[in-house]
Amino acid sequence: MMVADMNRLEQAARVSMSGFQEAEPPPAPHSSLLLLRLGAIALLAAVALTAAWQLF
Repeated sequence: MMVADMNRLEQAARVSMSGFQEAEPPPAPHSSLLLLRLGAIALLAAVALTAAWQLF
């Protein structure tokens, strides 16, 4: 088999596999947003508990 034939076969394989690679969903950005919200809630809870502790 010649090198040119091997290159054509490789290119054909890449083209045929491109449909499968596009079918994967992109990573969800909601997970980082959820962690950010949980962090903000935890920080607010810590501030509220500290303020309550100082008042009593």
